[in-house]
Amino acid sequence: MKKEIIYKKLSYKLNGLFYEVHNELGRFKNEKQCADKFEQFLIRENIKYKREYVLPQSFEGENKNRNRIDFIIEDKIIVEFKCKSFITKEDYFQVLRYLASCNLRLGLLVNFRQKHLVPKRIVNPEYK
Repeated sequence: MKKEIIYKKLSYKLNGLFYEVHNELGRFKNEKQCADKFEQFLIRENIKYKREYVLPQSFEGENKNRNRIDFIIEDKIIVEFKCKSFITKEDYFQVLRYLASCNLRLGLLVNFRQKHLVPKRIVNPEYK
């Protein structure tokens, strides 16, 4: 059985922009610096996005503005940036929570600290 690649063209384009950011800035910038450069490339490529999208509170008493998604691209793909030694299970679960909250199919998790960039594709198993 052949599986479809979700948002193949758009995710391919985004991966190219991730590599462009990594090549231009190197691996020792912080998340905001990488996000700023990525945003410049999104504007250049005329790609619709929302930056630092705040999720609504998920329970009474939760601090406001607690959950911020780095980018939502064309109302289809969540992009989360990290700049740390390695990606953890918590980072993976964070993207899954965001996907479930927004009912989106695909998340891309990118760690810019690595010597060689390896974006991770995360698919929402609860997508309806």
